Formats: sequence, C-alpha cells, structure tokens
Amino acid sequence: MNKARTEYDALPYPKVVVVGGGFAGLELIRRLNGAPYKVLLLDKQNHHCFQPLLYQVATASLGADSIAHPFRRTVAPMPNVAFRMCMVTGVDPARKLVLTDRGEVQYDILVIASGSTTNFFGDRRMEQEAMQLKSISQALDIRSDFLQDFEAALYAQDEAGQRRCLNFIIVGGGPTGVEMAGALAEIRRTVLKREYRELDSERMQIWLVDSNERVLKNFSEKSSSQALRYLKEMGVSVKLEARVASYNGELVVFKDGSTMEANTLLWAAGVKGALIPGLENAAVPKADRYAVDRTNQLNGFTDVFALGDVALMTEGKWERGHPQVAQAAIQQAERLAQNLLRRSKGLPSEDFTYTDKGSMATIGRYKAVVDAGRLHLGGLIAWLAWMFVHLMALVGYRNRLQVLMGWAWKYMSWKNTIRLIIRPYVRNATVTEQEVASPPTV
Repeated sequence: MNKARTEYDALPYPKVVVVGGGFAGLELIRRLNGAPYKVLLLDKQNHHCFQPLLYQVATASLGADSIAHPFRRTVAPMPNVAFRMCMVTGVDPARKLVLTDRGEVQYDILVIASGSTTNFFGDRRMEQEAMQLKSISQALDIRSDFLQDFEAALYAQDEAGQRRCLNFIIVGGGPTGVEMAGALAEIRRTVLKREYRELDSERMQIWLVDSNERVLKNFSEKSSSQALRYLKEMGVSVKLEARVASYNGELVVFKDGSTMEANTLLWAAGVKGALIPGLENAAVPKADRYAVDRTNQLNGFTDVFALGDVALMTEGKWERGHPQVAQAAIQQAERLAQNLLRRSKGLPSEDFTYTDKGSMATIGRYKAVVDAGRLHLGGLIAWLAWMFVHLMALVGYRNRLQVLMGWAWKYMSWKNTIRLIIRPYVRNATVTEQEVASPPTV
C-alpha cells in the first residue's frame, strides 16, 4: 500500500482534483484513467450512490448495498487516480487550494461535480419537518418511517388517528415523486392488505401534489397523461396546481387555505446546485448553479470547471441550462475528459453539445412511460426498457446481479421483502420560531 501511494505521489503530471463522485465525477475519473494527469477524487461519502433507484431502497424493494459502490474499489486499478473521504468546505482559487475538514488540497485543475441538494426555496420549517430522498441514509429513514407509521396505526385510538398515520403526501410530480407514489400504492395493495389485516388498507391514502397543471411536466403530454392515468388506476390521489404553504409535522396547509393531516410528507419538488464557498462570483443566484462556458469552465475563473447539476451552460434551446439529469452530467464529463487530453497535447478545447437521449419513469408493475425523440412508449414495453436501462447503468456486476435478483423475487412474490426497521427514524428537533420567521435567502 505504501509503495502504491509513493508511486502515485511521485507522478510528474498536473494534479486534477474532482469534488464529488456522482455520475459526472465518476465518469470523469474513469476516462482519465491512465491519462497524463494525477487525479484525486474527494467526496464526503466513501461510495457512489445510484440515485435513480433510491426510491426502491426507500420502499423496501432493494437493499442499500445494491445501489452503492465503494470509490476505492473503483479507483484501485487506476494507477493515476486516488480517493480521499472528506467534507469540502471551500475553495481558494487565488492559491489553487480546496479547503476540507481534513486540511488543504493543492490543485492545478479543479472540477466541481458536487451535484445537487433538495430545494426547499428558503422554507426552514419545511426543511426540518419534511423527508427528502437524495442519499442512502435518507432512503433508509423513509423506509423506517413508513413501517413505523404502519405499526403506530395499529395503536391509534380512532379512525382519524389511523388515517393520520396512513396518510402519505408527496410534494413534486417529477420522476421521483411519481415513482415513490406508485411504489407506495403497490405496498398498500400487497403488504398492508395482506400482513396488517387488523387495518383497513383503504385508510392508507397516497397524495401526489404538484404546482404544475400536469405530472412529469418535462415529458411529452402523451406520457404525462398516461402516467396520470396509471397513478389514478393504482389509487393515488393527484392534486395539481396546488402549492404547499406550510407543514408542521402533522398538518399540511396549502396556499388556497385547505389543509390535510399527515405524519409523513416527502419533499420532491425541486433541486438546487450544491455550491461551494469561494466561487460566488460564478454562481447564478436564482438558479443556484455555476455559470460555465461551452467547455464547462467557470466564468471568471481559470482552471476551474463545473459538471452536471451544479453547472449552468446555455446552449441552443437550453436557454436555462441543461436538465439536471444523469445523462447531461455524463456527457459533460466525457467532453471535459476529451478536452483535458487535448490540453495535454497542446490542442484547443472543443465545445460541448448536449444530446437529449430521452426520459423515462416507472409507476408500477407493467406501468412506465418513455420519451425518446418522437417515440413515446407506455405500458409493458416501457417498463421493460426502464428496467434494462437502469440495470445496465449500475456500477459493478455485483450490483447489477443483486438488483436483478431483487426485482425477480419481487415480481414472483409480489412482496417488498426488506421491511426491516434497523435504525428507527426520529424526526429532527423543531426549528425555532425566529428561524421560521426569517428564512435565509436562496
């Protein structure tokens, strides 16, 4: 181990520091494997998380280790790539330093691939009370929460108490919200009905709330309508053109004054770039992303690049930036890797052009929608396509095999098998009234 570390440290190449091991960061280090650069990946976690399948961990269909892959296993065969687990706290571009909770890291080229975080639009109380789905730990919290709610409903003294425990509200009608709603609807039909026989399964209500006039607003109207029909067929109540004004952990208040009782509210209403202190001059406040040129270099900074969700590049019809999805992040990483290789040969960089490969979302068994150019698919074919694409996109053969086996067992048994409350979920302490009255500017 010491010899390998010495060989890495002794490499005479320019040092590329990559902050974040999401889709963009992981793709970049893969393509720089063996290149004339010394690459260092920094991440606060020791693993890559395949976020598109997080909702299946949250709903007890898959184990957490099925969608996670250790960074060290990835970089082990890469002689010019190393990994450090740390929290990045800032950047000092004048001295070319990345500041972390483990000390300072020197760089020649810096790549920010920090991804995104849940956007609560400055509502501190909502941030404190609502659940979110951006990490494995949050997915496990959601799993424990809905299972605890099922158990608590058995002890409720009246029907109102039971309904409050079994009322699940999902805010946000994008792919995450739609997929979560569909998964919970299947749990109501199978797990709750068969294994919690003392409860009336019809008392479990799943609400999908969105401020837009349709779900999956970035999909075609055909796919959006089809997804809405699937949701309603599964018993999901969809509330469109509705905005949540507040939530205190028990009561949801909408902008129109209507209310709804629920112990669980999942916020999937938007994301914002995970910005890093020290690069504020390139940040676009309303977008919470870094303005970059067509080579992904931050405007106003030399040798600093941003990729994926945290990068805002205007190009052609993408006047507000590229969509914050995995494909955009991966494609940007591919182009940046090519440009860094060109740079090592003294060649100029080439501009990035985004290729939209389509969108897909699954709602339940045999129910999915796919948009690919002029092709709009639904039903069984779309469901199989969704499974194939996500299975092949997973990192590592072991993860693909685990997920495939998990799906096969669920398909045959109609059961979400990993219903374990290993780490009971405890709601965070309530924020102070002063914090609620004076939310920060976003």
